[in-house]
Amino acid sequence: MIEFAPDEPRWRQVAAVLRQRIADGTYPPGTRVPSVLQLQQEFGIAGATGQKVHRALREEGLIYTEPGLGSFVAKSK
Repeated sequence: MIEFAPDEPRWRQVAAVLRQRIADGTYPPGTRVPSVLQLQQEFGIAGATGQKVHRALREEGLIYTEPGLGSFVAKSK
C-alpha cells in the first residue's frame, strides 16, 4: 500500500500510480489493468474510489473497458 498525501484526493494518487505503470511499461498496451476489487485490495481504497480511478483513465484514453472481460491499456496514439 502507498502512503497517501493528505492534501490530494486518493483517487488522483492511485490514478497517478497506474499512469506511471502504463508509461513505464509495467502495463503494456492490451494488458489488463487491475480491477476495482484489486485496486481496493492493493491500495486500501473504497470501491467507489476505484471506479473513479478507472473512469478518469478511460476519459484520458489510457484504458478501455470490455464489459464482462475487464479494463485494458489502450494502444498509444
